[in-house]
Amino acid sequence: MRQRSLIAITAALAAGALTLTACGSRDDNGGGSDSGNGDTTVVIGVDAPMTGDLSALGLGIKNSVDLAAKIANKEKYVEGVTFKIEALDDQGQASVGQQNATKLVANKDVLGVVGPLNSSVGEAMQIIFDTAKLVEVSPANTNPALTQGVNWAKEKERPYKSYFRTATTDAIQGPFAAQYVFNEAKKKKVFVIDDKKTYGAGLAATFTAEFKKLGGQVVGTEHINPESKDYSAVATKVKNSGADVVYYGGEYPQAGPLSKQIKEAGAKIPLVGGDGIYSADFIKLSGAAGVGDLATSVGAPVESLPSAKEFVANYKAEGYKEAYEAYGGYSYDSAWAIIEAVKKVVEDNDGKLPDDARAKVVDAMQNVSFDGVTGKVSFDEFGDATNKQLTVYTVKGGDWATVKSGTFTG
Repeated sequence: MRQRSLIAITAALAAGALTLTACGSRDDNGGGSDSGNGDTTVVIGVDAPMTGDLSALGLGIKNSVDLAAKIANKEKYVEGVTFKIEALDDQGQASVGQQNATKLVANKDVLGVVGPLNSSVGEAMQIIFDTAKLVEVSPANTNPALTQGVNWAKEKERPYKSYFRTATTDAIQGPFAAQYVFNEAKKKKVFVIDDKKTYGAGLAATFTAEFKKLGGQVVGTEHINPESKDYSAVATKVKNSGADVVYYGGEYPQAGPLSKQIKEAGAKIPLVGGDGIYSADFIKLSGAAGVGDLATSVGAPVESLPSAKEFVANYKAEGYKEAYEAYGGYSYDSAWAIIEAVKKVVEDNDGKLPDDARAKVVDAMQNVSFDGVTGKVSFDEFGDATNKQLTVYTVKGGDWATVKSGTFTG
C-alpha cells in the first residue's frame, strides 16, 4: 500500500528543483510568462507541510501535483502552455500558510493553488486567495465551514467563491465513522478526545452528534495539547470511564502515542480517528498497541480503483522518494482540475490567456468535470466535491487494511 517509509526532504531540495517559479509575468492580473520555448508558463502553487510531524502527508501532496504538471506537459494537454509548480512548506501552521498565500499571490504566473492539508491553515488562507481571485483547490481540508460557512449545520452559505476541494467533509466523515462504530463494530460507550484544532474539534463534534443520535453513550470527553507527548493522565481517565472505544479528532503525530498510552494504562480498546491519522506513521508511532485501531479516510482505496492504476504506475515510474500517502490521488485530481480550468480559459480566448486569467480560472473551475484518479471530479454550488465516498480502515499486519467503503446515509 501507499504507506511506505517516508524520507524527510532536505531544505536544499525544498528550495531547489521541485520548487519552481516562473519570472517575467506578462501582465498585472496573472497571465503567465514566456517559458523561452514559445509556450506560456503557468505555475500551480502547492501549500502543505513538507517538514515536521505532518511531512509524510505534505510531501505526498507536493509530489502528486508535480506529477500532474509533468503529465500535462508531456501530453501537451493545454496547447501553448507549460505547467510548473511552486511548492511552499506551511509546517502545518496557519500563520505560515498566510505568508505562503501572500507569496503565491505575488507570483503573477500562479493561476491556481493546490492545498493546504490542514483545515486551520485553509481557513487562514482563504481570504487572501479570494481577494486576489486566485483559485484554491484543497485535496484534504474537511471542515464544513470552509465551504458552507460557520453556521453550516443550520444554514449553508458559501463564504469564498475561489475555494474548492476534492475531499469530502467532516459533516459526513464523522457521522460515517459513528455509524460504523455503533452499528457494525457494536461499540456503545465512547470516550471522545480532540486536539482543539479546527479539523480535530470539528470532526469529533460531528462524530459525537451522530453517535448520540444512534443511542450511543459518551462516557467522557477530553482535549489534549498537540505539543505534548505525555497523555498518561488522559489515558487513565479513559481506563476509568468504562469506555469500549475511543474516538480521537486530530492527526497521527498525537494519535499514535495516545493509542499506545491508552493501552498501557489498561484500556484494551480500539482508537478510532479520521483521515488525519490514516498514515503509515500512525502505525510506527502506536506500535503493537495500534493493531485493531480504525481510521476513516476520504474516497475509496486508491489501489482498488481502476481509474487510479495509471496514476500509481506513473508515480512509481517518476521515482519519487516519498509515498503519495492518503491524499496523493486527491492532490493529482486537484491539480488536474486547475489544468482543466486553464485549458477552458485558453480555448475560450483564442488559444491565449486573457489579462484577467485568474478570475476566469475561478469561474471555469465551478463547471470542471472529468474522470479523475479518485473517480468523477466535479464541484457542487459550495465548491465541495460531489464524490462523497468514504472508507473505514484498520491496522492489521503492520499496514492499513480496508474494512468497508461506502457513503454516509443520514
